[in-house]
Amino acid sequence: MHPAEFRQNVREGRFQGPTSGQCGPYAQANLVILPQANADDFLRFCLFNPKACPLLGVGEPGQWAIPALGEDLDIRTDVPGYYVYRDGRRAEELTSLEALWRPDFVTFALGCSFSFEQMLLQEGIPLRHIQEQKNVAMYRTNVKNRPAGPFAGERVVSMRPMKAADAIRAIQITSRFPGIHGAPVHFGDPSLIGIRDLQQPDYGDAVAILPDEVPVFWACGVTPQNALSGAALPLAITHKPGYMLVTDILNSSLAVF
Repeated sequence: MHPAEFRQNVREGRFQGPTSGQCGPYAQANLVILPQANADDFLRFCLFNPKACPLLGVGEPGQWAIPALGEDLDIRTDVPGYYVYRDGRRAEELTSLEALWRPDFVTFALGCSFSFEQMLLQEGIPLRHIQEQKNVAMYRTNVKNRPAGPFAGERVVSMRPMKAADAIRAIQITSRFPGIHGAPVHFGDPSLIGIRDLQQPDYGDAVAILPDEVPVFWACGVTPQNALSGAALPLAITHKPGYMLVTDILNSSLAVF
């Protein structure tokens, strides 16, 4: 399915689930939507923390159609789930932002690890959350972000269990794609980055980890949600973790050789 068709299905309520595995060759994006007054600080936060917040596109104030991300694209309706934060706390979960949209909203689209999953699958590397038809497991860590203005907090990571040989190959593949988080930031003992229990993710769903597998962790675009909680802005919006914007950007175009 082409991303434009997929987005139309989301817009009309025909698709409402996690987007992992959808429109495989095309990049998916995390979203952060902020008032213009906070946009410069958040832009610096992304530039200071590129592993977690790789920028794919930034909209003009009030702009919900961003041509750089795709044709016939509406930021307000084309994501299966949105979180609304008020004073740093998640206040609402919505499937449309049309009633909430303001002319000073600035949209940031950040690269997503779902984008490289198709490449891993093509190399024969199995992905447990797809096998189990679950959302990917995501965890808060003790790794501090570099702060910018009111934005700080700790990095969030996504985890995929793999056999050692598959983990090595996954590192080789994803290191070529810094625009979609690049190489993993950690593998092995989760306690070294402050994760106490892999069966208790902060976002997404726990998956089985077999005795011959190692957990592999990538920086995650949910990191800004941690930063937003600490910034305690009167109003901010993100995607629901795992429920992404599917863009017209080909993953292959994001490769660095």
